[in-house]
Amino acid sequence: MAFDVNAPILFVLVGIIILFVLAQSAFFLWRAVARAKELGMPRQTIRKTISAAAVFTVAPAVAVLVGVISLSKSLGIALPWLRLSVVGSLTYETVAAGTSLTELGLDTNTPIPTAAAYVTVAAVMTVGIMIGLLLVPLMTKRLQGGLMKIGAKDRHWADVFNNAMFLGMISAFLGYVFSDVLGAAHGDFTGLIPVFVMLTSAVVMVVCGVAAMRTKKRWIQDYALPISMLCGMAASIPLTSWLS
Repeated sequence: MAFDVNAPILFVLVGIIILFVLAQSAFFLWRAVARAKELGMPRQTIRKTISAAAVFTVAPAVAVLVGVISLSKSLGIALPWLRLSVVGSLTYETVAAGTSLTELGLDTNTPIPTAAAYVTVAAVMTVGIMIGLLLVPLMTKRLQGGLMKIGAKDRHWADVFNNAMFLGMISAFLGYVFSDVLGAAHGDFTGLIPVFVMLTSAVVMVVCGVAAMRTKKRWIQDYALPISMLCGMAASIPLTSWLS
């Protein structure tokens, strides 16, 4: 039997997991509403909070949908749907999948041909993200306590450390973007494609940020990420044709 990245059994397995997660969400929503009523919160406030939270989940959902589409060519729909709906991160999943596919001699534009390769890619994506699940309960309290102590003494240095940690995380992904730029010295300009795509997305993000500040429209800030991603993906089409 030929392997298929969109085999029905994969959708059944993924559907069971996602239904379980949705059941958890519904359970905690019910508990939260019950607790709010116990505290005497007005029904109008509860409904407004739920509706506002629901509206602002649309923007991250659009970004997740873009990620599923970008990974679906090689991984099918089921695995990206699972990874990005439950515990995965959009920036992590694309890098982990792309790196493992490259090591297997495959690419992100063709479906994975064998079950062994599919399991390998899924294992890389899963094991890598599990590190965060282990570190959060073990390290978060200590790190947060240390930052709170620093903030109590000097708020400026607390902000510096927070920004430094964030930039450290971003720098890990920048290495992936610039990993093949040296090929341009030998006439291979394909390594510049991710750089220009990143710059395009960054410019769009800045434009969205300025527009949000000038117009005081919150929705622009909420949708800045998916808008910048879509613009970057759109720019990659002519860039690939030009630099390949």
